[in-house]
Amino acid sequence: MTNARPLLGIICCNRDIGGRMGQVVANRYVEPVLSHLGAAGLIIPAISDIGSIRQIAGMFDGLLLTGSPTNVLPSRYSAPVESGIGPFDDSRDRVVFALIEALIARGKPIFGICRGFQEINVFFGGSLRCDVGSARDHPHHLQADDDTRFDDLFDHRHPVAIQPGGLLDDLFPQRLIEVNSVHHQGVATLGSGLRVEAVADDGLVEAISVQCGQSTILGVQWHPEWDLATNPQSQAVFNRFGQLLHAKPQSGRGATGIHGRDSRGLQQIPQVNSMVA
Repeated sequence: MTNARPLLGIICCNRDIGGRMGQVVANRYVEPVLSHLGAAGLIIPAISDIGSIRQIAGMFDGLLLTGSPTNVLPSRYSAPVESGIGPFDDSRDRVVFALIEALIARGKPIFGICRGFQEINVFFGGSLRCDVGSARDHPHHLQADDDTRFDDLFDHRHPVAIQPGGLLDDLFPQRLIEVNSVHHQGVATLGSGLRVEAVADDGLVEAISVQCGQSTILGVQWHPEWDLATNPQSQAVFNRFGQLLHAKPQSGRGATGIHGRDSRGLQQIPQVNSMVA
């Protein structure tokens, strides 16, 4: 008798491909990640048929919210559209928020990278700033131009300080690690109930987590998938998510939803962004 591998849902983006819209996810989020985690994968289209998304969410043992060139629609954190930097992907926003809600209700782990990190913050009622890299108080965060080679984006690195007591605490006893910086948005206000896991030396939040009943959620602003094959720090972050993904369900999971408490009295999400429709 063989043990089935856990099934990881991997979110896509809506992208214009030669004038035609398509569902896209970079390969580096798929085969290398699944191989490292020892998981099977299913790519989720970012098409906002929320009923279908909630139906298929029950298949997954975990969820990976990938990075993307698109940004979260500013209206989802009560900011005017003109305050944000496009392109936006409203359909992905809708799908991701529905998936987060469904995975929490089922007690499943979630890992967000870059845009995924920002989606988690907004889902929990936080907001984003769109001037990272160009602002004087955040000089070392990369603001690339159109002439920057893609590979060069990930060569830009800066230190972050791991905060005590969180999911990443025991992974990095040295406390200070170097990460890549490929983003022009970042956390402005922290979402309700989120724990800060890592901070850049300019004060920008670089990693967050939250425990909602049996669902553990982790997000990082940097891209550990980029150098997963060669970077022990990136491997350590994915190993932590892998432990959550492979964990056997505990009896009495009984999550009743994203508000209140589950059947075991564990506190659920205190406040979330409900704009999934």
